[in-house]
Amino acid sequence: MQGVRRRTGWPVTWTVIGICVLVWAAQWVTRLVTPYDLSTILGYAPALTDTQPWRMLTSGFVHAMPSPVHLLLNMYTLYLFGRMLEPLLGGWRFAVLFLLSVLGGSVGVLLLGDPWVLVIGASGGIFGLFGAMFVFMRHFRNSVTSILVLIGINLVFGFLVGGIAWQAHVGGLVMGALTGLLMLPGLRGHR
Repeated sequence: MQGVRRRTGWPVTWTVIGICVLVWAAQWVTRLVTPYDLSTILGYAPALTDTQPWRMLTSGFVHAMPSPVHLLLNMYTLYLFGRMLEPLLGGWRFAVLFLLSVLGGSVGVLLLGDPWVLVIGASGGIFGLFGAMFVFMRHFRNSVTSILVLIGINLVFGFLVGGIAWQAHVGGLVMGALTGLLMLPGLRGHR
């Protein structure tokens, strides 16, 4: 039928994954051929907020080096939640949810973190997806036990393991839940 656009795949999810993978590859190349480290150029530390506020967003696309574990865990989780949430929200709403959650994670670090500690990773954005999923599951009267267990395990893990910015997890979770609440009116009739 002409004039009807069919939504296929998860273009925003794949775009974010692609950007993170490309940035990680650029981190490798930069590390090999220059004295610079992209994570120190793009990562976020609260002390830099006044002079370099864009880092609050760019930090969500940079991951730890040299092991790919940080990148792989975040991208796998993004894939799992993106394929559920992007079709429900549509591409632009899903993009807004993810980006606001990354910013929310940085605000969590700003309010609760050490001003001089650099943080990187998509975890704030991913925790935002967790928060929105919780809101949507409650709204549609689905059992929230599984998402609460997932959130709980990941929060505890962040508190117990050193080098994880639990502040970004909390900030992203809160922002994702708030953004999900604001997006509920557009979901009427969806299940």
